[in-house]
Amino acid sequence: MGSSKQSAGILDTLKMERVRTILTHTYPYPHEHSRHAVIAVVVGCLFFISSDNIHTLVEKLDKNVKWWSMYACLFGFFYFFSSPFIGKTFKPSYSNFSRWYIAWILVAAVYHLPSFQSMGVDMRMNLSLFLTIYLSSILFLLVFHIIFLGLWYIGFVSRVAGKRPEILTILQNCAVLSVACCVFYSHCGNRAMLRERPLDRRNSNWFSFWKKEERNTWLAKFLRMNELKDQVCSSWFAPVGSASDYPLLSKWVIYGEIACNGSCPGSSDEISPIYSLWATFIGLYIANYVVERSTGWALTHPLSVKEYEKLKKKQMKPDFLDMVPWYSGTSADLFKTVFDLLVSVTVFVGRFDMRMMQAAMSRVSDGNHQDDLLYDHFSEKDDFWFDFMADTGDGGNSSYAVARLLAKPFIRTLKDDSELTLPRGNLLIIGGDLAYPNPSAFTYERRLFVPFEYALQPPPWYKAEQIAVNKPEVPFGAQLKQYNGPQCFVIPGNHDWFDGLQTFMRYICHRSWLGGWLMPQKKSYFALQLPKRWWVFGLDLALHGDIDVYQFKFFSELITEKVQDDDSVIIITHEPNWLTDWYWNDVTGKNISHLISDYLRGRCKLRMAGDLHHYMRHSHVKSDGPVHIHHLLVNGCGGAFLHPTHVFSKFNKLDEVSYECKAAYPSFEDSSRIALGNILKFRKKNWQFDFIGGIIYFVLVFSMFPQCELNHILQDDTFSGHIKSFLGTVWNGFIYILQHSCVSLVGAILLLIAAYSFVPPKLSRKKRAIIGVLHVSAHLAAALILMLLLEIGVEICIQHKLLATSGLVFLYVEQFVLIQRFVTSFAQVDK
Repeated sequence: MGSSKQSAGILDTLKMERVRTILTHTYPYPHEHSRHAVIAVVVGCLFFISSDNIHTLVEKLDKNVKWWSMYACLFGFFYFFSSPFIGKTFKPSYSNFSRWYIAWILVAAVYHLPSFQSMGVDMRMNLSLFLTIYLSSILFLLVFHIIFLGLWYIGFVSRVAGKRPEILTILQNCAVLSVACCVFYSHCGNRAMLRERPLDRRNSNWFSFWKKEERNTWLAKFLRMNELKDQVCSSWFAPVGSASDYPLLSKWVIYGEIACNGSCPGSSDEISPIYSLWATFIGLYIANYVVERSTGWALTHPLSVKEYEKLKKKQMKPDFLDMVPWYSGTSADLFKTVFDLLVSVTVFVGRFDMRMMQAAMSRVSDGNHQDDLLYDHFSEKDDFWFDFMADTGDGGNSSYAVARLLAKPFIRTLKDDSELTLPRGNLLIIGGDLAYPNPSAFTYERRLFVPFEYALQPPPWYKAEQIAVNKPEVPFGAQLKQYNGPQCFVIPGNHDWFDGLQTFMRYICHRSWLGGWLMPQKKSYFALQLPKRWWVFGLDLALHGDIDVYQFKFFSELITEKVQDDDSVIIITHEPNWLTDWYWNDVTGKNISHLISDYLRGRCKLRMAGDLHHYMRHSHVKSDGPVHIHHLLVNGCGGAFLHPTHVFSKFNKLDEVSYECKAAYPSFEDSSRIALGNILKFRKKNWQFDFIGGIIYFVLVFSMFPQCELNHILQDDTFSGHIKSFLGTVWNGFIYILQHSCVSLVGAILLLIAAYSFVPPKLSRKKRAIIGVLHVSAHLAAALILMLLLEIGVEICIQHKLLATSGLVFLYVEQFVLIQRFVTSFAQVDK
């Protein structure tokens, strides 16, 4: 007993499972992953390089160290700026333009650097050989795999062989094989031996250096790596025979080159060592593939527990989209959103309104059109809870986190050291902006429906492509009042209106399920009669920021006919105009205000909205005057990015009624701290915005290129003198832009107009002008400083002859002269 326990302890100490996991390959078919072959090729390459004349290598490196350093820095910067693209998909195509833009910059920079050949490295022969062997290997292995799959289909090999190899794996193996052959050719050549020499080679014993009496000789050879390399090439990788030894292959082999003193007796029939090396690799690949696929190697080598859990987690992970990069400036979706917005504002606002079409269709289909807009099936319930969220169409993970909380049967929370249990709402109301940045079938499916379906699955008979014609489609043909599951009603936001509400109508008004929530809704606005004499009015503001005439008529008639004097009404809109109007010093939503003040007359207990991605709740301060709205609530925390709250900290009045903030998330202090942190973190999280900033800065200093007289900055002896000359040059550039530059001056004026427009209008015009001028001046100074630093760097490179061999004419003067000639010829043609 004691010995068994002791042995068990020893095994535990050794962690044999860990050892087995390390020694056992983690993939079912290791031949498909050439990491061992890659390691072997790298080791061989390092061996051959180290066996060359070290003095020659050091001499080449010393002569061209500056160029190799520039290449290293260039590729380092390229990797830094392109690394965020690695692993990114093409859908949505957020970074495709940046990808090609950075690649173009790299190619342009490499084009102006010396070639590898001029620095002592000639890659032409190796590249030609690599392409030849690579293409031949791909063709050969593709034919082999087709034949092997044919044999599997007929039944000559086992069923395990039916797994098709990845095409990228074949390409990878061919690349490794080709690199190995090129490394051999670079250091051993394609030499063939005379017929007498192979006999001597076969009689000699390469491993004789392991004998004790020859060990010192081997050590001496090891110190002379060049001789060791020659022995490796002549012994291990020598030709395997002549074509006469293999008559069937005599027409398909490649012959080696004869190395002899003086005139050679005849042509060589020795098989090329490169060909034999290639054939050996191909044979090993085929043998390994056939053995593994025919013997069921994968069935006898299962994955480890750790790898299995990792694979299972990867397979179960939802395929959510990343959050929308609003400040990338390179997203095709964002450009499409801008285009759709311009079309919507031009075409739909004031010309065509889907809400008018909905009202017309309701009257045509049914004389009592309120059946499509009024829902009273909740009114008879004894206990009723409802949830509200908005702005859920941004990030998949964040939207799923909110949807998962909404889907839970109950949530436990703490309040004053006591635990509260909040049940799942019978009703879920979503306050708009269902998919960012623009509404489409793709964004609605991936940003709205997928997170909600993962949170709470729809019924098994539900089909996503099915159009709901006769809503509500209650399960088992029951009445809507008899359905006890969760239900969902949605109002559109401004982003849902960018396509004229087409996608919203298709996916919300003509679908029956959002995940596990039933959607009885038929129109973009609605009225719900709740228990305890409560009502919910869901309003559609479109892009006007207000309800239309037909919508106003429906709700006003409903208030007059069915809402009692002591009833309570909750009004839900997408935009919280009580905050936005205060911030922009504007007045919007006049029809809504008219409906609340003249029809509801104090019965509006709560107004809820989204659009602003934070949480804020205001309550009225008791006074003697009339109170039209008792509480104001903003909840745009549906999964989108965060908006600040501290900019609304001074809001305290609406319609001559005072309000006080009862809750805010984030708090005013946290919001201010986060905003200050954006000064440093914005560039890190939104580095693609450099594309927009680069274009703006280039326009601001466009007329300043090139600066050919900057020697006075470099001629000062003191650091303070350099700074003084530099700042003086910046000021002269600013004056030059104001006096002589048309393009830069127009760019600065347009930037000033944009900066002035973004300042809150509640400030005086004088303050807005001062803030705008300071803002533009800061950007203009930064653009001038960056331009001069770039020009000084070019000037230093010219003085030290680091710009190839053409001097100053190399880049700037030639291009500047060409531009001047073009402008002159254009002016002459114009005359």
